[in-house]
Amino acid sequence: MFFLPSVHRHPQFRAGIRSSSSVAPGIAAWGLMTGVAMIKSGMSVTEAVAMTMWVYAGSSQLAAIPLLAAGAPAWVIWATALCVNLRFVVFSLHLRDYLMHLPRWRRLVNGFLTADMSYALFTQRYPAPSADPAERAAQEAFLAGNYFLTWCAWCSASLAGIAVGNLVPSHWGLGFAGVLCLVGIVCSLANTRLRLVAALVAGAAAVATYALPLKLNVVVAITVAVLACLWLEGRMPAAARERAA
Repeated sequence: MFFLPSVHRHPQFRAGIRSSSSVAPGIAAWGLMTGVAMIKSGMSVTEAVAMTMWVYAGSSQLAAIPLLAAGAPAWVIWATALCVNLRFVVFSLHLRDYLMHLPRWRRLVNGFLTADMSYALFTQRYPAPSADPAERAAQEAFLAGNYFLTWCAWCSASLAGIAVGNLVPSHWGLGFAGVLCLVGIVCSLANTRLRLVAALVAGAAAVATYALPLKLNVVVAITVAVLACLWLEGRMPAAARERAA
C-alpha cells in the first residue's frame, strides 16, 4: 500500500525500506535472470512484461517458463505454479491477524505485494499483531516499506532482463540466464564487508588463473578467497568479526 499517503508518509515506511535494502540487490539479480530467461524461452516482449507485472512470483515464473516453452497444458502450468507457491498460504494465515482490520481491497493488495523476504523481515520486526490503532498503522507502513523496495528491485531488474534478452545472441540460450542465476546467489549472500571481499577476491583469482586446465582456476579462486578472509578475520577486533560474520 505504498501509494497511500497515510502509509508512505509514516516513519516506519522508511524503516521498512532500510530493512530490505540488504536483500534488494540479490532480488534484483534474480529478477534480471528471470527477465532474460523469459525472452530466451521464446516468450514475446509483451508476454514477458505482462508476466513480470501481473504474476510477480519469481519461483512460479521460473517453474512455468519451461512448461510454457514445451507447450504443456494450461492445467499443468497452473498446478505447478500452485504447488510452488503453497508457502504463501502459510504466510497469509500468519499475516491475517495483522491485516484483518483493513478493507478487503487493501488486504488483497498487501497480499499480492508481500514476498518471501518482506514477510520474513516484517515478522522478525513485529512477532505479534497489535490491537492498538497507532501500532497497527506502524506495522502496515513497515510492511509496505519492505515490499516497496523489493517490488521495485524485482520489477525494474526483470524489465531490464527482458530488454537485455533481446540483445543477447540466441546461441547463448538459457545458459546466459544460468550465469545470471549464479550472480543472483552471489549478490544475495554478499551482504557483509567480509563476504563482499571474499567474492571480489575469488572473482579476481578465477579470472587471473583462467588458463589453468581442468577448471582448476575455480579451486584456486576458492582457496585464495578463504585464505584471504581468514587472514583478514584474524586481524579484526572481536566485535567487528561478529558483525562481518
